[in-house]
Amino acid sequence: MGDNKVKQVWVIGHKNPDTDAICAAITYANLKNRSTEGEAYIPKRCGNVNSETAYVLERFGVSAPEFVSNVGAQIKDVDFRHTEGISGEVSLKCAWEMMKELKVVALPVLSGSHLDGMIVNGDLARTYMDVTDNRELSRAKTPYTNIIETVKGVLITGDRNAVFDTGSVVVAAGNSATMREYIGEGDLVILGNVVERQMVALEQKPACMIITAESFLPPEVVEAAMAIDCVLITTPYDSFTVARLINQSIPVEYFMTKGQLITFYMEDYIDDITDTLAKVRHRAFPILDRNHNYVGMFSRRHLLEMNKKKIIMVDHNEFSQAVDGIEDAEVLEIIDHHRIGGHQTNLPVFFRNQPLGCSNTIIYHMYRERGVEITQQMAGLMLSAILSDTLMFRSPTCTPIDVQAAKELAEVAGVDIEEHAMKMFEAGSDFGDKTPEEILLTDFKIFPSGELEFGVSQISAVSEVQLTRLKGQLLKVIDEVMHAKGIDMLFVMLTNILEQESEVICSGRDAGKVLAGAFGEEKMTEANTAVLPKVVSRKKQMVPSLLQSLQEM
Repeated sequence: MGDNKVKQVWVIGHKNPDTDAICAAITYANLKNRSTEGEAYIPKRCGNVNSETAYVLERFGVSAPEFVSNVGAQIKDVDFRHTEGISGEVSLKCAWEMMKELKVVALPVLSGSHLDGMIVNGDLARTYMDVTDNRELSRAKTPYTNIIETVKGVLITGDRNAVFDTGSVVVAAGNSATMREYIGEGDLVILGNVVERQMVALEQKPACMIITAESFLPPEVVEAAMAIDCVLITTPYDSFTVARLINQSIPVEYFMTKGQLITFYMEDYIDDITDTLAKVRHRAFPILDRNHNYVGMFSRRHLLEMNKKKIIMVDHNEFSQAVDGIEDAEVLEIIDHHRIGGHQTNLPVFFRNQPLGCSNTIIYHMYRERGVEITQQMAGLMLSAILSDTLMFRSPTCTPIDVQAAKELAEVAGVDIEEHAMKMFEAGSDFGDKTPEEILLTDFKIFPSGELEFGVSQISAVSEVQLTRLKGQLLKVIDEVMHAKGIDMLFVMLTNILEQESEVICSGRDAGKVLAGAFGEEKMTEANTAVLPKVVSRKKQMVPSLLQSLQEM
């Protein structure tokens, strides 16, 4: 991989991202790019953009971050070798010399950039150990250029661009009488520099004759060869050496592995190919790009030189909520305002966690601390995130610091706080053509508690009628979603922003008991439903109460 490329750091929020997660990725990447050098900070997302966030991005003219499903190491993150490929017409001898020069045991055989096959050193050994058929050279349709190159020959007569494709390879070692018996028309004859024997061989009309230990031929031999269109070659090597080398002139395409090649793609994840690496004992594997063009060669030792993706986590710190493959990435920083979950990193990280209502409030203060000017766009995004996470200052997670930050950002963004917030919430309440499953998973997080895992979804709206209609739809799919996610319990908060109240429905064994234990039996309206006045925060009210109830059961 090229070392001259600017190293990328991905800034990314949690799965099923809300407005804070998406905006934090954008605003923090912008801050890092404007306050640090040497690396490019790229905002990413690992979930769909919800309706509220889409409104915010469009309102301030910002594109959504690119989606990534996994940040685990991929082939493209490995310093693999860009081994040069060879043409299928190249001789085995040339391939062997290239392997020695490059210190490799395999070479890709290419047509342009397309991978036709692979030639390995074992294929070359086979030409010495296993090839006993003296017609192998013609079956391979060996170009005369390969033969000339292999024996360090000089073409005296004939077409060097033609191929030997008719007879056998014969070493003329007997007397003239026996030569007439075993040399056939169309053969390739190897013989010494005795003119009489050369003329006898030409009488049999060979396709090619290689004269060994010779640099000059008498005119009568040359004329006789020309008369029958025989390719005449001289070589400084003796007959034994030529006979030993001749099969090395066979083109590599004849011996290369063609079908069932094991190849990897640049986008393949290392985790997905480890089984293949363990089962197949190849020394090297070809790498292709998304257009199936050859890129380079990969071997097991390259895993030791892997460049893990560099990640900054925003608006979360628990790996259970993070993008897939986070365990195989290098986490550089965490910027968050939630509880600190149990996780480990291999290296020290910059961790900024403050008990505020929104991650973007933290990021706003970091802009101020570093003296970076806040543009109207960035101000609009940070303001929107604060209003979303604090439910326009109604959430118990909201602090005076959040309120002050929002007011200052509103001035820079040039918007009215209440008007903007209501348009955001209305956009977020427009679920359009989404299925009940999609709505339930729009703002969804999973939390561990001992050996159990439970999920909490929050759906906010400004209309009680809309929430009531959604409740009926969600009750039909809540069990299915819980099982699909592989969790033990699922709680769904239907939050009325204006009334500052949440109705909670739940699924899972003992989920109703956990809910009742968290908020009191008197709040339960049905076995698995509770109405919770003043409960609007998943982070500060819902999750801590559920965790406490689970611990007490």
